[in-house]
Amino acid sequence: MDAEELKGRTKSFALRVIRLIEALPKTRTADVIGRQLLRAATSVGANYRAACRARSQAEFASKIGVVEEEADECAYWLELIVESDLLPAAKVQDLLAEANELGAIFVASARTAKGR
Repeated sequence: MDAEELKGRTKSFALRVIRLIEALPKTRTADVIGRQLLRAATSVGANYRAACRARSQAEFASKIGVVEEEADECAYWLELIVESDLLPAAKVQDLLAEANELGAIFVASARTAKGR
């Protein structure tokens, strides 16, 4: 997967999360978790784009580390949505899988960048 495909994938992930957040119940808990998830999910793509513009390998490695952390944070918030019964697992499982896949991609990318 090249950088442009990954940019598209991270943007698609953010858009899907936005739609999921709109489906959350209108409760205080859902609002707090939804805001956290929204921040992390939109940060994945934004920080990946910043990493692509890095001026050095060290800067790329640093920025890709942030992307990795945000993807993992998304998985955490998605797990909380299911475990707190805010939404059924069936509505969340594809996004959770994507968060985990993106996280794995960025872990591998960070390892490669740090090894150079």
